[in-house]
Amino acid sequence: MSEIIITAQESGERIDALLARSGFTRSAAARLIGEGRVRRSDGKVMKKSDLTRSGDVFLAETPDAPAPAAAAPEDIPLDVVYEDADVIVVNKPRGLVVHPAPGHPDGTLVNALLHHCGDSLSGVGGELRPGIVHRLDRDTSGLLIAAKNDAAHLSLSAQLADRSLSRVYEAVVRGRLREDRGTVDAPIGRHPADRKRMAVTERNSRRAVTRWEVIARYAGYTHVRCVLETGRTHQIRVHMAHIGHPLLGDTLYGGKPDKGLEGQCLHARSLKFIHPRTGESVSLTSELPGYFTQVLSRLGPEEG
Repeated sequence: MSEIIITAQESGERIDALLARSGFTRSAAARLIGEGRVRRSDGKVMKKSDLTRSGDVFLAETPDAPAPAAAAPEDIPLDVVYEDADVIVVNKPRGLVVHPAPGHPDGTLVNALLHHCGDSLSGVGGELRPGIVHRLDRDTSGLLIAAKNDAAHLSLSAQLADRSLSRVYEAVVRGRLREDRGTVDAPIGRHPADRKRMAVTERNSRRAVTRWEVIARYAGYTHVRCVLETGRTHQIRVHMAHIGHPLLGDTLYGGKPDKGLEGQCLHARSLKFIHPRTGESVSLTSELPGYFTQVLSRLGPEEG
């Protein structure tokens, strides 16, 4: 028998819908709930019509599911920005996949963390995602936090849900944004025709909110700062494309290819969280990496 831990990030969702969105088929979710195999962390056995609350943690027993293969430690260099007994924050380079998945069984950030931290990573995410609280796309660089124990993981997950864990990104987008700042409040779900893409859609979607502001304008491009109020897959990439300003290099969402740049020009610049043990606020910043500054230098002088 194995257990899968699922954290609810928003209130008011039915437990069967939460399970279905977390990778279970509708029938499998209904079967697990009907057999009393889904319970909240306080021990309450859930019914399919029960509604979640922000920060809830659920355990789903899956006796018939095969155990996933465990990730193996690999000696991959890490740029550690902050580390203590509870959390580790690394500056992820672009091109590095966060956790093992089909097509990327090894050589990931998780493999590197296992080598660096040994057994000191939380088990909440399972054997393939130990310590992983949130993720960055392969070609997105910047700050990523991982948990070294389950208590820290649950605390950080709750902070993601109530937005006390703040993430700020910088990006280069196509076109000249006329306003100095704005907010994109548009639901994101799986693209109806392309399973590799996300899209702004009302179907099987979740609310997504991105705040942006202009840092500098160039001829045909804008350097922007983006603050996530929610954390949906590809959120910044989808939202900026939705308002007609896809990220430079993000060909998946209509961005213009850039010579020498593989993937989108997007960097997780700063991270702020409440330390799960001390309760103190921790603020961290990452310098813009070389690929990003090189892009800015090629764009020419800033517009007035």
